[in-house]
Amino acid sequence: MTRRSSPPETIRQIPFHRPSLDQRDIDAVGEVLRSGWITSGPRTREFESRFAAYIGAPHAVALNSCTAALHLALAAEDLRPGDEVITTPYTFVATVEAICYLGARPVLADVDPVTRNIDPAAVEDRITERTRAVVPVHIAGQPCDMDPILEIAERHGVAVIEDAAHSLPASYKGRRIGTIGKATCFSFYATKNLTTAEGGMITTANPDLAERYRRLSLHGIDKSGWRRYEFGGSWHYEVSEMGYKYNLTDVASAIGLTQLEKLDDLDRRRHELAEAYTRRLDGLEGLALPSALPDRRHAWHLYIVDVDPEASGVSRDEFIERLTKRGVATSVHFIPVHWHPHYAERLGYRRGDFPHAEAAFRRAVSLPLYPAMEDEDVDYVVDAVRGALGSD
Repeated sequence: MTRRSSPPETIRQIPFHRPSLDQRDIDAVGEVLRSGWITSGPRTREFESRFAAYIGAPHAVALNSCTAALHLALAAEDLRPGDEVITTPYTFVATVEAICYLGARPVLADVDPVTRNIDPAAVEDRITERTRAVVPVHIAGQPCDMDPILEIAERHGVAVIEDAAHSLPASYKGRRIGTIGKATCFSFYATKNLTTAEGGMITTANPDLAERYRRLSLHGIDKSGWRRYEFGGSWHYEVSEMGYKYNLTDVASAIGLTQLEKLDDLDRRRHELAEAYTRRLDGLEGLALPSALPDRRHAWHLYIVDVDPEASGVSRDEFIERLTKRGVATSVHFIPVHWHPHYAERLGYRRGDFPHAEAAFRRAVSLPLYPAMEDEDVDYVVDAVRGALGSD
């Protein structure tokens, strides 16, 4: 008699991310499509105004990506070849890419081993007479230690341009990210805490800078050129400087407006999920958990755990493979910039130059974290993590 094997355990599929879109977002896009005005127009201006009010910043300029925002924020500093901009090796390459667009040199400074954010002491060590700006990146949604960075920058006369792609909404010592540096750049990519599918925003307190960002974002065309297709607008326009094509559409802005209305609820859910992970995973041998520092408010864009292969008996990559087999999608944030062949060659850095950033990368795994997750999804991920740390 042949013995029948027991049926395999049901494997659920938990994606790394699922956007929080509902009928309100769909209806808002439909309204714009029916209006006959689909590029930058009234919805984009409304999105800028409401976003600025939400952040508490005097000015906001909507763009088609955070990369564009970084590019324009740095371009407005009139960087030239030979100028230097200090930033972190622990970031997505767009941060460094934007510096290179202008012919400036990215100068990398190592990170704090706990937060993964740029270390102010390392920034101080990298300052030279050629330094024109510092670009701190708020990794995973936890703000950088901004006070010493601002003090260093002011003492040396350099600009602070924040990469806040992960940090909406987040706060540092009671100040909302977006109101601290000379300019702050946000991302509305598909996976971000607020999405417009693709998009970005710059906030600033400086009205002249805001006007220049807007001009640079549309070919360097003067202010009147933005309205040339509206009723009452003039066909005449002037190009006052070389610009780019970075404007955000009304279709995308319509999604941004409905997302902004829901942002506090989405943020609240992210905090609930992060707290559930921490409560359920705390104390597991070989796994270190992220934490929010007491003087700042985390945006929980990512929940990054550290896998210690010596304590757990499993490598980071093996851990990821085991979670994948259990139906849990993960990601890794970030491969250090100087490990990519292009930037290794271009910048001249080598593996081993930034030990804290490199050690953080070798251990890092980002678990699924998005407001559409159900409580039972968290339970499933936690059980999968416990299983992946054990023997298969």
